[in-house]
Amino acid sequence: MAGLLEKIDSPKDLKKLRLSQLEKLAEELRRVIVETVAETGGHLAPNLGVVELTIALHYVFDSPKDKIVWDVGHQAYAHKLLTGRRDRFHTLRQYGGIAGFPKRSESPHDIVDVGHSSTSISAALGLVTAQDLLGEKGKVVVVIGDGSMTAGLAFEGLNNAGHLKKDLIVILNDNEMSISPNVGALSSFLSRKLTGPLARRFKRELESLVSHLPGGEHLVTAIKKSEDAIKCLLTPGMLFEALGFRYVGPIPGHNVDILIKTLKNVKALEGPTLVHVLTKKGKGYPPAEQEPERFHGLGPFDVKTGKPKPGKPKPPSYTSVFSKVMLRLAEEEPRLVAITAAMPTGTGLKAFGERFPDRFFDVGIAEQHAVTFAAGLAIGGMIPVCAIYSTFLQRAYDQIIHDVALMDLHVVFAIDRGGIVGEDGPTHQGQFDLSYLRIIPNMVVMAPKDENELQHMLYTAVRHQGPVAVRYPRGAGVGVSLDWELKELPIGQGELLREGTDVLFLAIGNMVYPALKAAHLLEKEGLSAAVVNARFVKPLDRDLILNLARRIKKVVTVEENVLQGGFGAAVLELLAQEGLNIPVKMIGLPDKFIEHGAPDLLREKYGLTPEKIAQNTFSWLEELDRKRLKVLRA
Repeated sequence: MAGLLEKIDSPKDLKKLRLSQLEKLAEELRRVIVETVAETGGHLAPNLGVVELTIALHYVFDSPKDKIVWDVGHQAYAHKLLTGRRDRFHTLRQYGGIAGFPKRSESPHDIVDVGHSSTSISAALGLVTAQDLLGEKGKVVVVIGDGSMTAGLAFEGLNNAGHLKKDLIVILNDNEMSISPNVGALSSFLSRKLTGPLARRFKRELESLVSHLPGGEHLVTAIKKSEDAIKCLLTPGMLFEALGFRYVGPIPGHNVDILIKTLKNVKALEGPTLVHVLTKKGKGYPPAEQEPERFHGLGPFDVKTGKPKPGKPKPPSYTSVFSKVMLRLAEEEPRLVAITAAMPTGTGLKAFGERFPDRFFDVGIAEQHAVTFAAGLAIGGMIPVCAIYSTFLQRAYDQIIHDVALMDLHVVFAIDRGGIVGEDGPTHQGQFDLSYLRIIPNMVVMAPKDENELQHMLYTAVRHQGPVAVRYPRGAGVGVSLDWELKELPIGQGELLREGTDVLFLAIGNMVYPALKAAHLLEKEGLSAAVVNARFVKPLDRDLILNLARRIKKVVTVEENVLQGGFGAAVLELLAQEGLNIPVKMIGLPDKFIEHGAPDLLREKYGLTPEKIAQNTFSWLEELDRKRLKVLRA
């Protein structure tokens, strides 16, 4: 790594560069980002699109005294490189390395831990309000993408910020050029002129002068309306003006000179200001420019071709199986509709949208709306399937309870990325869904042991009357063959996969096969383990679990979910309700946010591999025997 970037250990070093050097710095940043993400995987296109904007922000503002808040945070790689993490950037998203999102524990320049969209404006408004109350100085700047502006929370924050008239700067990173791209140059010129010091002084003096003339108040109003009329004619800013923001833009987001000049002008303004910046996702790397959606987030790839690096052949992913089954179900059931919240490719619904465009709805980054919209569809006689990642479904929790479950509506929740997700870290791990769903009345919660069972669960969910969730993991399936004929599974019925006498494994979802392998490992130690594929977290198979628990008298539950309130907790509740006082060991995720790292590595760390399950079970059984012998001797 040679050149300008190696001299920058903080934003203060950046400010030492001449304006003429910044374009070269942008090239160096892009090269490092592309080369690193090619090795580690990550979010490429969003980061390439904000390189010049990031340089301009750190050139004009004084971070961390001035606080830069990144919405979602999947575009903060250049920010990390410019704020003292250059030498560690090669560890991006690796276990023990730097995170793929802003993280407060990593740097004082990372103001908010973030990974979900549309939270930035509300958080930044809280920051600037706290500064005012404490008498502290410093600007607060938000960088939010236009996709995030589809969420209601962003507009709630805008509305409140405009009402409070706080000194907040919002940068709207319009990286899809979806708002007035054809007037960027003219509007950029206009915005710089209207926000410049000469224009501001002239406007103040003119308003002061005319206010003392007869009818001066009406003249001042006319002057303001004239400025608004110009903006309305040439820009899309009236929406933001109506929310109480001064609107600036659109301005070209890859011209460092214009960005710096505009941001310097905006820095001198007071009150809420929105700067509309036009950028191109994937800027500077042709494959990402041509396919920004594919390069939004991806695994390791070849820099020269942009193609994924070859790996070992894998079975089809759970997502791809979901995609194909949805097409089959839609052919058979004309009432079936599919809903996604800005993730048609990620959830596997892109093919559904192409095949059934009138029955496919991408509602944008608006999970709350997606769920209530599904409720309306269900009331109207349709069968909606909401395909939403586990971590993002959390955002619609009230809607699941109030708008779906309360009315016992037939809405299917296809919950992708359940359990450990990996390198995206704590904001994306799907570790809570079994807990937060099973406590809701009327809700059926199931999780398949493999991709074939996923097919049958989806078929069952579509035929079931009432709210039902099917939770499945990220990544490749187990590799089992797929039945052509789909069958309906009896609700609340598990299956006994292996008989045993010494210990009973009750496993759910993607932990069933590791439990089976653990049972085989224990057999080598002379222990006989029964294994049950629970299939359902709610309702549990009471008869199967109770009969086996009474007979075997030692139970181990295994789940890739937090132990608090999860599958194991449901089993404990069942045993307690029946008055069964038998020892139970729960294996699952601890009461903490799971860090970023490769999924296999994290499963090893948290005891969810077959070897660890067997080892922990063996140690637990030995401890039980020691305690029993101690009691007998006493």
